[in-house]
Amino acid sequence: MIRRINLEWKVGHAPSVGVSPERWVPAVVPGAVQLDWARAEGWPPYWHGSNCASYRWMEDVFWTYRARVSSGACSGGERLLFVCGGVDYRFDVIWEGQVVHEQEGMFTPFEIDLTDRAQQGGLLEIRLYPAPKAPSDKDDLKQARLSVKPPVAYGWDWHPRLIPLGIWQDTYVEVRPPAHFLDCEVTYSLDSTLQTAHLETAVTASPGADGREWRWTLMAPSGGQVARGQGRLAGGRGRDSAKLENPELWWPHDHGSQPLYVATFELLDPSGQPVERRNVRMGFRRVKLVMHEGAWDYPSGFPKSRSHPPITLEINGRAIFARGTNWVPPEIFPGTITTETYRPLLKLAHDAHLNLLRSWGGGIVNKEGFFDLCDELGLLVWQEFPLACNPYEDDPAYLRVLDTESRSIIQRVRRHPCLAMWCGGNELFNSWSGMTDQSLALRLLNRNCLDLDPTTPFIATSPLDGMGHGDYRFRDEHGQEVHQIFLKSNHTACPEFGCPGPSSVEYLKRFIPESELWPLRADSSWGIHHGLGAWGGEATSWLCLPALQHYFGEPAGLEALVAQGQWLQTEGYKVIYEEIRRKKPVCSMALNWCYNEPWPSAANNSIVNWPAEPKPAYHAVAASCRPVMASARIPKFSWIEGEEFEAELWLLNDSPAPIPAGRIDVVIVVGDLQAEVGKWEHPAASPNRHVRGPVLRWRLPRPQGSDRFILRLLVDGIPGRDSAYTMPLKPVDG
Repeated sequence: MIRRINLEWKVGHAPSVGVSPERWVPAVVPGAVQLDWARAEGWPPYWHGSNCASYRWMEDVFWTYRARVSSGACSGGERLLFVCGGVDYRFDVIWEGQVVHEQEGMFTPFEIDLTDRAQQGGLLEIRLYPAPKAPSDKDDLKQARLSVKPPVAYGWDWHPRLIPLGIWQDTYVEVRPPAHFLDCEVTYSLDSTLQTAHLETAVTASPGADGREWRWTLMAPSGGQVARGQGRLAGGRGRDSAKLENPELWWPHDHGSQPLYVATFELLDPSGQPVERRNVRMGFRRVKLVMHEGAWDYPSGFPKSRSHPPITLEINGRAIFARGTNWVPPEIFPGTITTETYRPLLKLAHDAHLNLLRSWGGGIVNKEGFFDLCDELGLLVWQEFPLACNPYEDDPAYLRVLDTESRSIIQRVRRHPCLAMWCGGNELFNSWSGMTDQSLALRLLNRNCLDLDPTTPFIATSPLDGMGHGDYRFRDEHGQEVHQIFLKSNHTACPEFGCPGPSSVEYLKRFIPESELWPLRADSSWGIHHGLGAWGGEATSWLCLPALQHYFGEPAGLEALVAQGQWLQTEGYKVIYEEIRRKKPVCSMALNWCYNEPWPSAANNSIVNWPAEPKPAYHAVAASCRPVMASARIPKFSWIEGEEFEAELWLLNDSPAPIPAGRIDVVIVVGDLQAEVGKWEHPAASPNRHVRGPVLRWRLPRPQGSDRFILRLLVDGIPGRDSAYTMPLKPVDG
């Protein structure tokens, strides 16, 4: 019988490694040392106002966790183990004053056998080193370039500089029988027809289990047993194989169901009775990255270069258009994240018809609850290693840690059917990073993925040649709107683009002091929470005040500013998602930057506020990501009375089903005026194919006392496919 013992932890800090903390305070594990200290001091929330600045010193001291392990915890040959899922970031484990384990890296779990040391009990300590910092001219993300610590914490255009440290995964003492499992895994390969799965099971066990029998069974989603096997452990290892005919295939949620199988492993005693049982959940799917239709035809002439690399996802032999988003850490302190942190965010992503989450390389590799929920919800995951926007050097010490950490990440995540692809990291082939295919870090990651998960695709970074990151504004410095920017784009994938918008007034009041709400000042909480001065490309980002002033003039107050900014964000995201979808099959992905945020932002490209509150733009994205919908290509945002308005009609179909012919009625609404201005008898659409329709034109009437007009596309008999677009309308003399 395995028994878990939770420890009572305390934590303190000291200026150097040889000095003991003068004060100890209660610690929550998993958690973060900063939160423990703030709690003991009675500090206000770190996310309010400028409070995060108070945490700056905590990244530069040595923190020590301390807990006492009682005597007599095990007997009769039982083993006592200290089990730790992860510590952030570099640390020593100390037993009764002696270092028994040293490690750099937060993603590699470890166990320490305390049986012979802890007969009389003893003091267990974990000593954390200060946050790793490579030499840099200033306190910025470049300090993270020689560590595998996620660089986002060093400061980003939507994340404050607040570097978490501490025990961030489940950590406890466990009493185990002399014979016990260490690991159990089942892998598979599907034949070319997807009708036969070849299963390989593998177990490792403690030395006390040598010679013991073990067995395994595989239960179908319906509960029936579909495969089984057994073996005898030798040298602490055991293997077996089997064949499964006609496995139920796992699909992203908009293409099919998500059947999940359960493999159960049992370790037997000499009488054949199970002494330990472990369950492993899995799903069957085949994932590839393939060339888009016609890709081999380009470049067409000589001198010949290579074609763009493949970036179209193919699941179970079917090309999938990825309507997705960029997932960033849902909390600043990863130790506070639980499955219940993930659940509402992932449910919102599913309900918005998103099917791919790009787990961005600047943040953490998420906990198991994230992947378990994505398995259940049918959300594909593009998983990046924790490298982003940095020149990660060919430094031997760094590469050793990256090797260990990446292997731990791959071995943990590879069993999940939601895993769609591995990626070395974010924006590593750009000028600010300066890396290439020959960088040793990327060659190492490619090798480890090939060795440990050969059937899952790997790319070195995003973007690759042919792919596009940006733009991140509704209107750029040259006066181009998203309508023009994305109309002329010709990318194989758009894994990052954005359109910023402010948070709601009520939300802003939660974290910006009342005295700072209005007027706007960059040296206030508006700046700290990334409403102003967030991004070097524009001083007023992410509010982007010049765009608001261009369309609406000077805002009359905070409420007007928020309403106008949210209008731009909602309509901007509609334009971008739908325009990128029209680029199919050459373009295979539309993933906005970004989905969520780790703390409250004043303005951001996000569509969901922290912790899980949808912005108006979320609903716009959900509407524009329906697998089947009526869509209009509109040339610009703002219009004037008497102008000839035009809209090109489309029926978008990313579904695996054919769409029969039908009718779309086109209606314009201006104030109290509602008029039908055209209709389209659209032909049938083939599976996963769009239909392009006519261009309708008409003269815009007077504003009728309103500052806007609405274009409605009404699908006859299927209102769930209707669409609407809201644009400014100004009088000719206005």
